[in-house]
Amino acid sequence: MLTFIGVCAAIIAGGGHLSLKLLLIALTILIASAGANGLTNYLDRDVDARMQRTKHRALPSKRIYPPEKVLPLTIGLVIVGLVLAWQLHPFVFLAGLGGSIVAATWRKKVTCVYPQGVIASCAPVLMGWFAIEPAFSWEILFLCLLIAIWLPLHVWSIMIANREDYLGAGISYFPMSWQVKDAVKVLLAFSLVLYAASIGLYFVGGFAWLYLILVNLLGITMVYAGSRLAVSSDSQDAWRLYKLSAFPYLGLIFLTMCLDIWLLK
Repeated sequence: MLTFIGVCAAIIAGGGHLSLKLLLIALTILIASAGANGLTNYLDRDVDARMQRTKHRALPSKRIYPPEKVLPLTIGLVIVGLVLAWQLHPFVFLAGLGGSIVAATWRKKVTCVYPQGVIASCAPVLMGWFAIEPAFSWEILFLCLLIAIWLPLHVWSIMIANREDYLGAGISYFPMSWQVKDAVKVLLAFSLVLYAASIGLYFVGGFAWLYLILVNLLGITMVYAGSRLAVSSDSQDAWRLYKLSAFPYLGLIFLTMCLDIWLLK
């Protein structure tokens, strides 16, 4: 998903123009993201071992042991990704470096994941954008804003769906620190703001009718899912919101932006 939205950002920045450079951009983001993900899994291995949802991953299950065996590969991937990013543009390197630093300092247990998550999730989009258009604009700012608002719906919903699992692992920050009936109201608020931000992106990015139609359909669906969860406070509804937020929502929005620019401009 990180590689996909990063490549989409490059296509959007290039006005729908497709070139072989996109392959290098995809490879760069893929390698850098793989290394960063490896670092977070290494640093969170003890917490993951205490959770039913994550205890079967390679490190907590000790399929890879000792865990330090993964460090040469993960650090190597980060370095290769950053070298490739520098070849694309120094701004791409800085975006990738920011995501890597977040990965190297991530701690599930002792801090709220939201600020780190925003940086890590926006890094691939910034890398893709700067590889084609090394300058800030309202469009890239709104793309990052969309991700910043989307992230809590994706992360907090799965935490609510697996509440006891997270609490048992010693995770006590929001939404674990709130009663479920109150935390789900926050998610509903985020779904409404996300809908508004996606409409704002339509005007800022100058997209056509294809994006507008889909973003309304997806936005209404997300608000409905958030409303249903706010009413029920049920873990199954939280899980459905989590699944909906991933590719059906974020993936289709980025895909539609690319198609909108490529086909209709």
